[in-house]
Amino acid sequence: MKAMFPPNAKRVQLNTSHIVNAEIHRKMLSNAASYANKNRDEISLRLQELDHEWDTERVLEANAAGFILISIILGFQFYYAWFYVAGIVAFFLLQHALQGWCPPLPIIRRLGIRTASEINDEKMALKALRGDFNRKKP
Repeated sequence: MKAMFPPNAKRVQLNTSHIVNAEIHRKMLSNAASYANKNRDEISLRLQELDHEWDTERVLEANAAGFILISIILGFQFYYAWFYVAGIVAFFLLQHALQGWCPPLPIIRRLGIRTASEINDEKMALKALRGDFNRKKP
């Protein structure tokens, strides 16, 4: 039986154009390759930067919360129709949670915002370059 919803780790990539996914992947490979000849400290610094990089979920959640908050304030202050904006944004956020797609997603992805798993892929590549996975002799 086919699953109704896509798997969590791949739902954004499945709803992103292949061209955009390929560009994000190419950039990740380029980023990792640029650290091939760097020392452990430089790689560690890049890993710290990646720990603070916002992923698609965080960007969507922050933007949705901002739109909802502003539309509620505008609804109370000026005109009740602003409450519809809050409802629409909430619907889009629910749609994204279930399907991995919502109207702002293509824009966010074209801006190069990566998923948590894409960021983690670069982190794992850098850790491999740093030697984190080398077996230590007993």
